[in-house]
Amino acid sequence: MIRLLACAFAASSLSLPALAGPEDFKPGPAIPTYGKVAAVPDAERLNKDAVFKIAFDTAAAAEPGKVNRTLESAARFLNMHEAVGIPASNIQLAVVVHGGAYADLLKREDNASAPLIAALLKNRVRIILCGQTAAYRDVTKADLLPGAEMSLSAMTAHAQLQQDGYTLNPF
Repeated sequence: MIRLLACAFAASSLSLPALAGPEDFKPGPAIPTYGKVAAVPDAERLNKDAVFKIAFDTAAAAEPGKVNRTLESAARFLNMHEAVGIPASNIQLAVVVHGGAYADLLKREDNASAPLIAALLKNRVRIILCGQTAAYRDVTKADLLPGAEMSLSAMTAHAQLQQDGYTLNPF
C-alpha cells in the first residue's frame, strides 16, 4: 500500500508546474540594485501603451540596516513593467510616507534606504512625507533626503494623488 501511494505521488508530481524560487528573481532594467523580479511567461500580455499612475503607502519603518519594503516594492513595480516593455514615461509612481517610516527619509549616515530613495527619485518616483508626522516628530524639510516632498498630511497627499488619477496599490 505504501509503495502504491509513493508511486501515485511520484506520478502526480510529474505534472506539477515548476515553481519559481529566489534564484529566478533577477535585477530589473529601471533600478538594477533593488526590486528584483521574476519573468512570468504565462501572464496576460500588457498593452505597450498602458499607463500606470500608482500610489504606495507606508507607515512601517525599515528594520535596522535594511531598506523600507514599500520603497523596494515601488522599485519592483518599475522593474516589472519596464521589463515587459512598458515605457518608463508611462509609469508614474508616488510613495506616501507617514508614521514610523518617516525615519527612512531622514539624512543620516546609517539610512539604508537612502540609495534606494535616490534611485527612485532619479526614476521620477515622488516620495511624499506626511506633514502631520513631520510635525509630531519635529522633522523639517531640511532634515529630509534631497528630493523628498512634504504634504500637509498623508491623507491630503493621497486625496491629491487620487484626484490626479493615481490608484492606491495595496502592497
